[in-house]
Amino acid sequence: MTTNFFQNISALQAHGDWRITIAKDANDRLIVSVLLSNDKANDATAKQIPPMLLKGAADELDNGFFDAIQAPAQITSQLFVNMEQYAKTVEETRKQSKMQKDKEHTDGKEREERQKKFDTMMKKVNELDEAKKYQEAIANLPKADQFPEQAEEIKSKLEDLRKKNAQHSLF
Repeated sequence: MTTNFFQNISALQAHGDWRITIAKDANDRLIVSVLLSNDKANDATAKQIPPMLLKGAADELDNGFFDAIQAPAQITSQLFVNMEQYAKTVEETRKQSKMQKDKEHTDGKEREERQKKFDTMMKKVNELDEAKKYQEAIANLPKADQFPEQAEEIKSKLEDLRKKNAQHSLF
């Protein structure tokens, strides 16, 4: 006996696993339960899809089985594909979000460290300014290109120190 059952299943191109159960009822009719499932679709909804139930005599099922399951199998298969794609997109988005948060956290730390370094350098500049060591203060002034966030403050301090230095050197 030759059948083309598996060729017909393959031709449906359904993504998932087939679970087919065949039983007989009290009247010798066949009850066929067909469930297309997909464990890759990590969604609780996927597990709520009920099996397709077909009842009939053997010759009726031979003639109409694949016509009866074709449309529901394709719909279910497409649902699984969509669920898989959605799950992958959510996971990718989650990873990117975590990467972005990590990057922001790292950027925040770097900014904080740069601010500490700037504050330390400016403290020394202010001490030299108070000691009227203007040339040394100018030499120790942070470079604006290293601290672009404080460029205006650096420029203003440089002008102030140059004025003080010019007045100081006149006397």
